[in-house]
Amino acid sequence: MAVEPPFFKKYKAIFQSSADDEKEKFPMVEVFEEFELPLIDLSHLNLGPFERQKFIEQIAEAASEWGFFQIVNHGIPEELLGRLKHEQMKVFQQPFDTKANKNFLNLSAHTYRWGNPLATSLSNLSWSEALHISVKDISKMDEYYNLRSTIEECAAKADLLAQKLAECLAQNLGIKPNYFQENCSSSSSFLRMNRYPPCPHSSMMPGFIPHTDTDFLTIVSQDQVGGLQLKRDGRWVSVKPNPQALVINIGDLFQALSNGIYKSITHRVVANKEVERYSAAYFYCPTYETVIESCSKPGLYRNFSFKEYREQIEKDVKATGDKVGLSRFLL
Repeated sequence: MAVEPPFFKKYKAIFQSSADDEKEKFPMVEVFEEFELPLIDLSHLNLGPFERQKFIEQIAEAASEWGFFQIVNHGIPEELLGRLKHEQMKVFQQPFDTKANKNFLNLSAHTYRWGNPLATSLSNLSWSEALHISVKDISKMDEYYNLRSTIEECAAKADLLAQKLAECLAQNLGIKPNYFQENCSSSSSFLRMNRYPPCPHSSMMPGFIPHTDTDFLTIVSQDQVGGLQLKRDGRWVSVKPNPQALVINIGDLFQALSNGIYKSITHRVVANKEVERYSAAYFYCPTYETVIESCSKPGLYRNFSFKEYREQIEKDVKATGDKVGLSRFLL
């Protein structure tokens, strides 16, 4: 049985009508400058007051100037990340009809995702498949012990890491130390496993469409294929993979909380023409009732709850095919 999502069958009309035009108006693969993201050593937090303060300054500078950075000595074992990728590869190699079943892994019907159901052209069609899992639902995967236990272990360690990073970033803003403990429960976040199949049209379409993240911050483990790109100074730049590091990026909620000091940067993934790419992301989110309020005055954004923000995104995506995001909440 076929493993790959039926991209050409599902989006036949888009491929037939858009391919020639897209080559001209959407040059997906160009000669991009490749950057190494700021690299921060988390072990410096434990070396003393001077080193800790220097670490906090480094992470704040990276969050404000780049919105992205890398961390090493982060506390998530390489062996665990390797197990996660192994389980990830196994689950994505199941037949497409199995993955597309509404009860796949005993999770909700929208856990398994592929392509973009609202795509109107190649430029907004994602050549990828994913499992987007709420942390509170991991326990439902009782028939898939190895996958479930590995995801549980990764999520638990990622949550601790995310809280530590968020608290360090908050310190530079004058936000109370227990803000994230009070507003982010262990079950309010999400883990997403991505697979980007080899893409024969990688010059005309993205592996994942340009977007910002709807969270406080995201922790990403990626393989060495490359393909992550971010918008910097109005142009796309490629991120050089680092096998020893995790990638961290600031989400919309931290940009609003920091009153625009930290930046939620638009990013995308370019699929490779020859080889598949895997990544896993942990989205550090608050509870739905949490109200996001800018840390300083005058605020750039009005107060809003996480629930309201997600609902607004859903409305915008249905109406326009795309996320509008924080600009909806500007004062």
